Amino acid sequence: MQLDVIPQLKHTNSGNFFLLAGPCAIEGEDMALHIGERVVEIADKLKIPYVFKGSFKKANRSRIDSFTGIGDEKALKILRKVSETFNVPTVTDIHTEQDAAMAAEYVDILQIPAFLVRQTDLVVAAAKTGKTVNLKKGQFMSPESMKHAVTKVTETGNEQAIITDRGTMFGYQDMIVDFRGIPTMKQYAPVVLDVTHSLQQPNQSSGVTGGRPALIGTMARAGIAAGVDGLFMETHFDPANAKSDGANMLDLSLLEKLLTDLVAIRKTINSL
Repeated sequence: MQLDVIPQLKHTNSGNFFLLAGPCAIEGEDMALHIGERVVEIADKLKIPYVFKGSFKKANRSRIDSFTGIGDEKALKILRKVSETFNVPTVTDIHTEQDAAMAAEYVDILQIPAFLVRQTDLVVAAAKTGKTVNLKKGQFMSPESMKHAVTKVTETGNEQAIITDRGTMFGYQDMIVDFRGIPTMKQYAPVVLDVTHSLQQPNQSSGVTGGRPALIGTMARAGIAAGVDGLFMETHFDPANAKSDGANMLDLSLLEKLLTDLVAIRKTINSL
């Protein structure tokens, strides 16, 4: 399976990884455009094919009073504006079959959350839109089992599937990435490593997920060395005040240095 199913990602001869990055949730138009503009600037400079990421709705929350969004259509229109403003594809996660058809009108890639990747009707609904489907590996699933999730997409006639690894649950409050799974899953589809969610510390007694953002660089470098096709990371100019997942986001000011290092690692590996 080739990544040229996403037109904006096929026009690169650099052998580079591609990047899915942006805020956890769309909090407003100004913040989305601010983040998008900066990441586009960096990605263009480093010749990294780029997809803007932002959730139009946060359905998976620990507490009932957690932020869930600014309104579905409002957030989706902001995603479309980011795409049109910067000429980049966009990705957002969906949670119901109805979400699939609605979000497909606004974005290029539909993302299936890790907790829902075994939900056949949801995966099939996403695939039937004809959009690229990003399948997040469940924290409870083996790399080998992701073959069946990809098959649910391809059997609809849609060959545009991506797998994103975001770690495996270790105990109650930690995630571990098993890098042995990357070459396994690459047999089924292009593989992305989610370097921020894999550093989450969920199920905190406060009901607010923690994280270990100091290890984002370590995780990303390991993923590039292991041969991932792409990286997924959430970034924000003010993580401490982000409305969702701020505890494991990368500060936007640190992004250029990290990506510069990662491009150098990928070039070194490609030269071997």
